[in-house]
Amino acid sequence: MRVLILGGTGDAAELAARVATIQGLEVITSLAGRTREPSIPLGDLRVGGFGGVAGLASYLQVMQIDRLIDATHPFANQISFNAADAATKVGVPRLMLIRPPWEKVSGDRWIEVDSVAAAAASVANESQRVFLTVGRQELAAFAHLEKIWFLMRMIDPPGDDALVPLGMVLCDRGPFTLNNERQILIHNNIDTIVSKNSGGDATKPKIIAARELGMKVVMVNRPVIPPGEQVSNVDAALAWLCVGVAQPRHRC
Repeated sequence: MRVLILGGTGDAAELAARVATIQGLEVITSLAGRTREPSIPLGDLRVGGFGGVAGLASYLQVMQIDRLIDATHPFANQISFNAADAATKVGVPRLMLIRPPWEKVSGDRWIEVDSVAAAAASVANESQRVFLTVGRQELAAFAHLEKIWFLMRMIDPPGDDALVPLGMVLCDRGPFTLNNERQILIHNNIDTIVSKNSGGDATKPKIIAARELGMKVVMVNRPVIPPGEQVSNVDAALAWLCVGVAQPRHRC
């Protein structure tokens, strides 16, 4: 059985690694190609877009894909909608692997907003030094805020022609430790964190550090995703896959 994983997350890489060890399953991971040096998953790899719904539907047919797992970032909702439409069009079973969002707990000072633009408006007159962790593609939304200093963390640096706010770019890749995040916030005199609610453990320490320091967090809520079967962890995704693997010749 041939499985296509739409990847780009740690969960997708873990799933691909585990699927690659199972007899009867062949895995292909697709990455969008936005990260210059992505972590390479086990199994076959393709990089780049499909060309919308029609392109993805064609790929599913040409490559004879039996199962599709959407394990993309929670904020990459356009590819999720394309995957839903393409899978329906060609009749390929589809699963979404979506890690749970972070939940606000006692001590958190969250301001929840529904877009990056709303996050920029929230900090405009309320913050002076911001830890901006929304990715390099979202920097332009903050570039007009000339009275705020930003520490901007991302995997790859912004392009030469990108609109970048005043401040400093920090290129780094998670997972991050609580001590690391605490030191960054203190050393740079940060008063506000802006973050997407990505969920997972790799970048959660910044949220814990902000809670410990009594710091404000502007949290961008997740966008709407298409309907369909969902699981929240790799084990559940494997269980879904293994239903279609013949027994007892194959082991799952």
